[in-house]
Order: sequence, then structure tokens, then C-alpha cells
Amino acid sequence: MDGVPHPPRSLPRPLRPVLRAVTYTRWLHLFIAATLALLGAFIWGQDDLQPVVGYAVLALGPVPLLAVAAAVPATRVLETMQARLLLFPGPHGPEERQEPRLAHTPAVAWTDRGRVFVWLVLRMWVGLLTAVVGIQGLFLTVALTSAHHWHSFETEVVPLPGSWQGWYPPLVPLVLAALLAAGWAFGALIAVLAPRLLGPSAAERLAALEERTERLLEHNRLARELHDTIGHALTVAVVQAGAARAAGSPEFTERALGAIEDTGREALEDLERVLRLLRQEGAPPSRRPGLAEAGRLVASARGAGAAISAEIEGPLESVPGPVSREGYRIVQECLTNVLRHAGPVPVRVRIAASATGLELHVRNELPPAAPAPGPGGSGLRGIRERAALLGGEAVVGPADGEWRVRVTLPIR
Repeated sequence: MDGVPHPPRSLPRPLRPVLRAVTYTRWLHLFIAATLALLGAFIWGQDDLQPVVGYAVLALGPVPLLAVAAAVPATRVLETMQARLLLFPGPHGPEERQEPRLAHTPAVAWTDRGRVFVWLVLRMWVGLLTAVVGIQGLFLTVALTSAHHWHSFETEVVPLPGSWQGWYPPLVPLVLAALLAAGWAFGALIAVLAPRLLGPSAAERLAALEERTERLLEHNRLARELHDTIGHALTVAVVQAGAARAAGSPEFTERALGAIEDTGREALEDLERVLRLLRQEGAPPSRRPGLAEAGRLVASARGAGAAISAEIEGPLESVPGPVSREGYRIVQECLTNVLRHAGPVPVRVRIAASATGLELHVRNELPPAAPAPGPGGSGLRGIRERAALLGGEAVVGPADGEWRVRVTLPIR
């Protein structure tokens, strides 16, 4: 923290805690915890009780109230705020270390509330011990220095062995050092307990990990969609432009420009949708294109010069949303690969939907002058990943002079 003096590095290590602010903020944290028990002791009065019984009442009396407080979900948030503020120096402190992970949400599960209850009780007990040691240490310091000035002090507060002696004052530094060491030890103990009792539970850590994983998977899916959409649009545009230049026909050029315009408009719509999703403002996933719109993919590829024969079987509109959307992207990637690697060659597309599964089969002739595509590539890898994600299977490769992609997706 700016303006806060830090212990000099040249100071001996045992003396550094004396000048560290966190040592005293931890004391404050513990004294706050002991306040409830100390107030109860003053209100109830313990003069007529044996010391052991008095301390037991002091330590156990507030426990029912702490149990009620721990049952309130927001208690964990309040305790976490105090712990973060008073127990840990943070990155601005002289130790320059990060604070441990503490929960930021209310305790919903009863196991988490139980951990908060244990924290409240232990914090109160350690706070009481710190208060007792601190008060007795201060009284002992006064007794060693000037108890002979108050005759009742030595007999009623801190009785010293024998009568007051002149060699008692040199013992004061030892008492103060022991008092500081005990206070530092109690503060370090409560700082060790805080992450274990106020930190997120195993279930909460697992939920946070799953949430982060879901975000990463969603980002990967959106990146793949951008690759498929923009790659398809650019491939169609390049093939159309090259075919129009080679044809030299105004009529063909007009059709090519229209196909490029339609494909580019669809790509812009998909790009805008993905950007809205990334900004968390966008439409739900149901707005993504599905197999019911596979006709526009076929028309777009035909406009690029490919001779496509399409065979569609079964009720595509009844295919579940995730399967339909991923199937659309698989067909799109297949047609894009055909146009990119094989050019305007005959292509056969078969989409068959049934009550138990979806079958996608795309075949195209391999140009004799061009080698067959290898098994790598992000497009083919994306097809396999999409199929595996839905529990299906993708078989990709050349066979009988054709390049074949066969994908089966189960419908549950």
C-alpha cells in the first residue's frame, strides 16, 4: 500500500513481524471475534464461579449464537471480507504474495455452513486465547515494573512470588517479546485456518472448473464456426470469380456475382451472430443454421460450378438441435473442402435422418492431376471432433477414385 512503511530488509528476521502492519490487523481480527464472549462474561458475571468453570462458560456460551449465524448463507461472505481485509497483506504488502483462495459466494450447502460454523468457533477460541494472553501479559508487565506502588495490584491481579524485587524490571523485555511472539503465532494460525474453512468447497471448485471448461469449449466452438463460415464463403467467392473469368460469359458472370453476394451476406450474418454471442448479447444457439437449411449450402456450391446431386431422406426438422446444427457444419465443411481441393467436380450428398440416428455421406471424384488430401488439416479434424462430441463416428478418406466422408450421429 502506498505510504505504508515496510520493514527494512536489513532488519533481523525475528524482529520483522514487529513492524509489519498485518501482525496487528490479525490481532484486531482476533479481538473482534472475542468481543461476543467477553461481552457475555461482563453481562453474566463470573465472580462466583470457579476459574475453570468460568473459562468454560466463556468459551462455550456463545457457541449456540455462532451456530445460528453460520446457518445464514451470507455469513460466509462477511467472514471472507474480514479475512481478506485483515489477515492477508495481499500483493501490496512487504511479502508480495497473493492472498489464498477464499469463497466469494454465500454458503448454500450445509457442509459449507458447517465449515463456517467451525471457523466461527475456532476464530472465537483463538481470539479469546489471544485476549487472555495479551491482557495477562500487560498486567504482568505493570506488575514487574511498578506493582509496589499499588499494594492491591500484586495481591488481586498478578501475584508475584515473594515481595516485589528490584530485578523484576529487567524481565519486562522478555515478557514483551513473549507477548509479541504469541500474538504473531495466533495470527499466523488463524491465517492458515482461513483458506481451509472459508475457501471454496470441492463441489464449488469443481463447478468453477466446469464453468471455465464450458467457456473454453464455447469459444472453441465459435472459433470453429467462424472458420467454417468464413472459409466456405471465401472458397465459394474465389471459385466463382475464377469460373466467371474463365467462362467470359456476361450471363454466367451475373450468376456468379449473385452467388458471391448471397454467400457473403450469409457469412456476414453468421459473423455478426458469433460476435453477439461473444459479447453475451446475442441470440440463443437455436438461431444457428441447421440441416433444414442444407439446401442453401447445396445451391451455393452449385453456383460455384460443382455438379451436386443431393439426396435427403427423413424428417430433418425433427432432428434435435445440437445434432442438426453440427450436421449442417459438417456438410458445409465437406462442400468447402471439395471446392477448395477438387474444384467443380461431381459431388453426391446424402442426408438421411431416422428415429435413431443421422447419416451424412458426401462423395466427390478425385481429379487425376491432384493428389488425394491427407488425413490432417483443421477441416477434417473439425469434422471428427464434431462427430466425437456427439457420440458419433466420422470416416474420411479416398476409396475407388473418390474422396468420401461418412458421418453417423446417434439421436437419443
